[in-house]
Amino acid sequence: MKRICKLIADYMGVLVLLSAVLALIWPDVFNHVKPTVINPLLGVIMFGMGLTLRWDDFRVVFTRPRDVIIGCIAQFTVMPMLAWILARLFALDEALTVGVVLVGCCPGGTASNVITYLAKGDLALSVGMTGVSTLLAPVVTPLLVWLLAGKTVDVDVSGMLLSILWVVILPIVAGIIVKRLLPQLTEQATAYLPALSSLAIAAIVLIVIAANAQKLLTSGLIIILVVMLHNICGLSIGYGIGRLLHLPRAKRKAVSIEVGMQNSGLASSLATLHFATYPMATIPGAVFSVWHNISGALVARWFARKETKL
Repeated sequence: MKRICKLIADYMGVLVLLSAVLALIWPDVFNHVKPTVINPLLGVIMFGMGLTLRWDDFRVVFTRPRDVIIGCIAQFTVMPMLAWILARLFALDEALTVGVVLVGCCPGGTASNVITYLAKGDLALSVGMTGVSTLLAPVVTPLLVWLLAGKTVDVDVSGMLLSILWVVILPIVAGIIVKRLLPQLTEQATAYLPALSSLAIAAIVLIVIAANAQKLLTSGLIIILVVMLHNICGLSIGYGIGRLLHLPRAKRKAVSIEVGMQNSGLASSLATLHFATYPMATIPGAVFSVWHNISGALVARWFARKETKL
């Protein structure tokens, strides 16, 4: 069983891509699954993340606050502004603009920690940045969405804040508490968590794309291009910021990956809950989920090979 779980986790990008393709080819098969299950699935991912965290993982926040502050400022400025610029540059409609902005304003994704580890980056900094950006998200994400998209659509700031608290913060805290109370059981479960998270992410992508398959096929190329540019520019600018501030190579890699890889599942969930009148707003998050797992794997391999040559 552990071998199967490792295989699923190792090929998460392929699994997510396969889910997207299946949803596009046979949307009617998966359309009966209600989008309301996205929140519980995201909660499962966040709970799993909580089970892997220790209070000591947040020590980096206090021992190296400068690094974490640099990373979080980059996280909540680079990606939101890139999202807004790309939406304007490609003249996206309101629904897609909301979706792209939502992705840009979300905290770092859980996959970023795995990618940082594979890239031989500063894992402690990556975990610290993910944790802090996630804790800041209930306040920062709704405000940024309101600032960048509020002029064109009605943004429920308080509703989004509560959604993030319930779907992200509460499951993470619950996971940390369970790990503290049941350390041996949690240790045994840890081997299966990456596979469980991979399956949950693939399921979210499947549901979102199946629900919007027809619209994605008609306007898919433009949103795929925007999402790819968003992610690639985020990774590049994140690394550039680290270099500009003379951070060591390992820290640069962590900042790059944290900035470029978003919690796109959360973006799709928030779009489903708070922008029901804009069904296409869920699409950028789903596409980002597919693409950033592919780009993340490629970036990790490239970073690791460069490290070996040095």
